[in-house]
Amino acid sequence: MVLRCQVEVLYFAKSAEIAGIRSETISVPQEIKALQLWNEIEARHPGLADVRNQVIFAVRQEYVELGDQVLQLRSGDEIAIIPPISGG
Repeated sequence: MVLRCQVEVLYFAKSAEIAGIRSETISVPQEIKALQLWNEIEARHPGLADVRNQVIFAVRQEYVELGDQVLQLRSGDEIAIIPPISGG
């Protein structure tokens, strides 16, 4: 049986525009690969596919690569989707 937990996904800048919200709580497996977690979020907001290769993904305020590393999540964890910051 897969244990699930409730995590808060925070959307910033362009990702918030695409998702149409600033945050939401979703249910995900407690043990999940970073890329699978992104895929779960993208399934809810397909437009995020456009920024997938540009976003910074952070779990509990630590940057995470979108890859095969396994994340151990707990209810209440924050997942942040941070698009590139454009500056001049």
